[in-house]
Amino acid sequence: MATSGLVNSVMGPISGDQLGFTLMHEHVMVAASGLYDAYPDLLGQDREARAIAALSEAKAAGIDTILDATTFDLGRNAELLVAASKGSGVNIINVTGWWLDVPRFLTGVGPNQMAREFVRDIEEGFRGTGVKAGMLKCAADFEGVTPPLETMARAVARAHRETGAPIMVHSFPTGQVARRQIAIFREEGVDLTRVKIDHSNDTTDTEYLTWILDQGCYLGLDRYPGRHVSPHMRTVTLKRLMDAGWGHRLCPSHDCICLHVHNELPDGSMPDAHAFTKSNPDQYLYMHRHVIPDLKAMGATEADIRMLFVENPRRFLTGAE
Repeated sequence: MATSGLVNSVMGPISGDQLGFTLMHEHVMVAASGLYDAYPDLLGQDREARAIAALSEAKAAGIDTILDATTFDLGRNAELLVAASKGSGVNIINVTGWWLDVPRFLTGVGPNQMAREFVRDIEEGFRGTGVKAGMLKCAADFEGVTPPLETMARAVARAHRETGAPIMVHSFPTGQVARRQIAIFREEGVDLTRVKIDHSNDTTDTEYLTWILDQGCYLGLDRYPGRHVSPHMRTVTLKRLMDAGWGHRLCPSHDCICLHVHNELPDGSMPDAHAFTKSNPDQYLYMHRHVIPDLKAMGATEADIRMLFVENPRRFLTGAE
């Protein structure tokens, strides 16, 4: 648990010192819930081996830990995460909570009910496994915080208060949706220094991003290479926030998806890789190959890089200074 200075990884509790170089928003797999077991061939061949290979390459480049942001509704598969961590040597911290796909069957389910489920995921583990969540997640996007998503946000907030686990938040910066998300957290008594507002580099509006930081939150600058905003301007925005004195609250990452559904081509053949791979063939190594060199060219030091990828994740995940 976060309050103990330990973090639940899929292989068991680890200390902050074991985290090392950490990417704070990635995915081993994104799919519909249960698809990995029910229709595995949609994810391509050699699924587990491909995940292990991608993470092994990351480990060889110096990446020690990833935060896997895959909730139940994004297809979380605990056994796959264990196999990928064991096979690659990369620590994987998985989340509980909910992304955007709240099914109609949960209409009327209350925040206290869901909070109890999320607490069990953290304290007892995902049902049928010994794998425990190390973090909480909730989400809202361009539609804003809809009633079902508000239920999940309040459930996550209440689970945070009971367990001390930190919260990552899928947000929509273009619509400044974090203003409402943070208001909900305030109403629920959340410690905002344990909240990370993600996808924040989908905007270059440093005034809005500074407002989030002023509330006490961390920023997840975790879409690389991303869309709409160029990779260069994402890094320019990161460096501007660092220069303004906010480097200690920033967590760059990719939102990379290793395994995803492979879409049939017009001629009926199947591609070797899913569509998202085209936008980021470097996968988990884009940061090392592009972003960190660009940051250094802008004047960032080795100490700055360590702060972003080692010290900030350790401090955020463990709650320890």
